[in-house]
Amino acid sequence: MKVSDIDYQLPRERIAQRPLPDRDASRMLLLNRQTGAWEDRRFQELPDLLRGDELIVVNAARVIPARLFGRRAGIHAQPPGKQARLQRQFLSAPIEVLLTRQLEPSVWEALVHPGRKLPMGEVVAFGDGELEAEVIGRGEYGQRTLRFRSREDLHAVLGRLGHTPLPPYIDRPDESSDRERYQTLFARHPGAVAAPTAGLHFTERILDRLRAKGSEICEINLEVGLGTFQPIRCEEMEQHPMHRENYEIPEATAAAIAAARRDGRPVLAVGTTVVRALEDAAEKCAARFAERGVPASECLPAVGKAEAELFIYPDYEFRVVNALLTNFHLPKSSLLAMVAAFAGREHILRAYRHAVEQGYRFYSYGDCMLIR
Repeated sequence: MKVSDIDYQLPRERIAQRPLPDRDASRMLLLNRQTGAWEDRRFQELPDLLRGDELIVVNAARVIPARLFGRRAGIHAQPPGKQARLQRQFLSAPIEVLLTRQLEPSVWEALVHPGRKLPMGEVVAFGDGELEAEVIGRGEYGQRTLRFRSREDLHAVLGRLGHTPLPPYIDRPDESSDRERYQTLFARHPGAVAAPTAGLHFTERILDRLRAKGSEICEINLEVGLGTFQPIRCEEMEQHPMHRENYEIPEATAAAIAAARRDGRPVLAVGTTVVRALEDAAEKCAARFAERGVPASECLPAVGKAEAELFIYPDYEFRVVNALLTNFHLPKSSLLAMVAAFAGREHILRAYRHAVEQGYRFYSYGDCMLIR
């Protein structure tokens, strides 16, 4: 499949730069995945539009202050005299670091700008020197692997020095209000560097109405990485090297999914991150039990931690998810490929064109779609 098959035109003014004052005030495009028919709705109508027996799965990941501004501090392995000269030269050179994925407690993959000037072994200093990061690996497009050193807990230092990692299409500096507003109501597990944005619309009053109607709510945790914003850079979909993200499925969630499947109840995923975790876990289950003759249709997400590596694009057969609440996604992106797989490419592209024409707000702080 050509990547150009999931392209569309979006005027820049349709990209939401700030959230609405009220989380649940967003518009919601209701899309029938079978017929392609749509309706213009409001997110506040969500409880009224559901059957009432859905299992609603949310992502409880919490965004960390993953954007850091530091300065070059030279190469620690240099002789003392040369190191002093290097430090005088580098102290005025600013460096921006955007954490993308945690590999070990003190080791992160990151995007570094300007990255081409940072060789292996170079150190970046932040604040008054209470945090340092050494380059221990280099990749393409400014990607670096950094080992951090600090006098105290890394997350505590990030809380003081870090900035909210707003997506690249939000054309403004982060503000103090983003620290709370770019978190979902469910955010409990620090580690994500981007918000699971479909969850940003939920409020306590919406949750109360959902529970009162009979819906069950459970959670997974997937540490959303910046790979979620990266474009697909190859022409053929199948050639795209999919980014990896850590996730965990609690025992209660696995049991709830099994019960929903047994009782014929829909599983509604709140966001593409939930879809990726559940479907990846089901795929791993199918691969594990294939040799025992267990039908793939009977394989469900297992309890525990894993690494999502599944790339979902059209022709994928979904094993777990029956309905999806999601924001609007970037052209030629892996997330748009996923929703195109779920609802059909033509249905999605027509619905997106309608949303553009009707003035919907796009991307992280924008409006949403309910696909079922």
